[in-house]
Amino acid sequence: MLTTERKLTTMANIDVKDLLNAGVHFGHLTRKWNPNMAPYIYMERNGIHIINLYKTAAKIEEASEAMKKIAASGRKILFVATKKQAKDIVAEKAAAVKMPYITERWPGGMLTNFVTIRKAVKKMASIDRMKKDGTFETLSKKEKLQVNRLRAKLEKNLGSISEMTRLPGALFVVDIKREHIAIKEAQKLKIPIFAMVDTNSDPRDVDFVIPANDDASKSIDKILTLVAEAVGSGLQQRQSEKDAANKGQEETSPKVDAAPVEEAKPKVEAAPVEDAAPVEEAEPKVDAAPVEEAKPKVEAAPVEDAAPVEEAEPKVDAAPVEEAKPKVEAAPVEDAKSKEKAAPKKKAAPKKKKTAAKTSSKKEDKAADEAKS
Repeated sequence: MLTTERKLTTMANIDVKDLLNAGVHFGHLTRKWNPNMAPYIYMERNGIHIINLYKTAAKIEEASEAMKKIAASGRKILFVATKKQAKDIVAEKAAAVKMPYITERWPGGMLTNFVTIRKAVKKMASIDRMKKDGTFETLSKKEKLQVNRLRAKLEKNLGSISEMTRLPGALFVVDIKREHIAIKEAQKLKIPIFAMVDTNSDPRDVDFVIPANDDASKSIDKILTLVAEAVGSGLQQRQSEKDAANKGQEETSPKVDAAPVEEAKPKVEAAPVEDAAPVEEAEPKVDAAPVEEAKPKVEAAPVEDAAPVEEAEPKVDAAPVEEAKPKVEAAPVEDAKSKEKAAPKKKAAPKKKKTAAKTSSKKEDKAADEAKS
């Protein structure tokens, strides 16, 4: 136990001296403290809490190791600090390791409504394309002013996250009381949170706590320098792994080219393919096969003689169905009509005889009258 403690003190001594000189150990007034920070407080002096720097050094190492792994995995770490004394430092350190950062007002929904934020970033990119294409010059003077103002506003708030195409892998926050909205959004999306936590804050909201003075610029600069070094080493490790993988592919690629494919070609050429040519001579045997002779047998088969099946069809046609039709047609309908037509002719005959008789009788009466006269 003593040896491990001595190792810890020797490892942390260098960092502790630097942390002490940077003023990382100063906390807030005792009346403003948060009881959950009690494990990280060393003592009280002149109404101010003093932070235990040994614990701070241990937490810095733990957080640095975790951030190194995240950076090596290729994911981004978003740095958030909107305090006046932390803005420039965070922007400088984050830009050095090519990580996104927020130093102006935290845009609400930055994480939970990331799609809308990306639209605003794309709008900024479209304005840049307009300026390159020359379409910006076709706008009126008033429109140009409006577009330039919009571009400046977007650049100020979202310019640092223009390259962040997806949600970050982690969040590093300075002063979690001030950035409570960012903390809530990260908790909702289960994004790991690294933060500098002062004695007036609640460390339970943070996954990786770094107890430190978050008000002094020297303290912030010291902590961020150590964190940025860890992120940079993670990026270097990722780059070295990529280079090693590329070299491995280059080394394995000549082996594939040197495969005995070309040596196998003469074997294929020397194969007795030409000697196997008599296969073509065997083709006439197939032509001379009695398959063609068997065809006349098929033609001479008594299939055609069996055609009398067609002669049997007239028997079906000779069925007495048609003979039965005249019986139906022989109904006495037409005879009745003819009788009806013939009847008036017989009746009309006596009428003509009567008229003839009447005329003859009239003539006789006239002749008799003439004779009397």
